[in-house]
Amino acid sequence: MARQEQVLLLEPQHELRFRGPFTDVVTATLKLANPTDRNVCFKVKTTAPRRYCVRPNSGVIDAGTSINVSVMLQPFDYDPNEKSKHKFMVQSLLAPPDMTDTEGVWKDAKPEDLMDSKLRCVFEMPSENEKTHEMESNKISSSLSKSESSTLSMKSMVSLDDGEVKKIMEECKRLQTEVQRLREENKQIREDDGLRMRKSTVMSAPHSSPAMRVKEEGLSTRVIALIVLFFVVGVIVGKLAL
Repeated sequence: MARQEQVLLLEPQHELRFRGPFTDVVTATLKLANPTDRNVCFKVKTTAPRRYCVRPNSGVIDAGTSINVSVMLQPFDYDPNEKSKHKFMVQSLLAPPDMTDTEGVWKDAKPEDLMDSKLRCVFEMPSENEKTHEMESNKISSSLSKSESSTLSMKSMVSLDDGEVKKIMEECKRLQTEVQRLREENKQIREDDGLRMRKSTVMSAPHSSPAMRVKEEGLSTRVIALIVLFFVVGVIVGKLAL
C-alpha cells in the first residue's frame, strides 16, 4: 500500500541553506505547520547526525499550529569544490486521539501510516562584495548601538550629577557658615585670652594659659580640618562641572 502524502507544510520545502563562514555554528530554521484538525507527531532525521544539532528533533504539533525547528550546523573546514551530500527527512504520522506515549505510537505505527518529506543541504559562502557590505552594515549597527548607549549613559549621568552637585553645593554653604562661625569664635577666644593675660597675675598665668592654649589649639585643628574638607569638596564640584 502506498504511503500517505505529507500533511505537514514545510518551509522551506526542498532545501536547507546554510550561509558561511563556517568557522562558527550556522543555524537554519525549518518551519513545520499542521493545517489539519488532528495532532501530528513528527521526527527530524539526518544522514549526518554528528554534523548537526536539531532542536526540537521530535514532538507533537497541535492541530492548526506550527513550530520552528532550529538546525545547527557545527563548524568545519569549508571546501567550495566539495558538494554537500547531507540530507534531512521530516517524518510524521497522525496522532491517535487517546495518545499518551509518543514513543509507543512510533513503535506501533504501520509503514503505510508514516509520511515523510526530504530536504537537501546547501552550503553558501558570501561573495567578497557581500562580505564588505555585511562588514560595513555591522560597523554601522555597532556604531549606532554605541552612540545610543553613550547618549543614554550621558543623560543618566547628567541627571545624577545635577542631584549630586546640588547636595554638594548645599554642603559647601553649610561648611562656609561653620568655618566663619569657628573663625569668629576663635577670634573672640583670642581676644578674651589677651584680656585675661593682661589682668591676671604672674602666678596665675601659668595655670590658666595652658588650658586656654589647649582649647585654642583644638579649635584651630577643627578649623584646619574643615578648610581641608571644603577644599576637597570644591575639587569634586570642579570635576563634576567639567
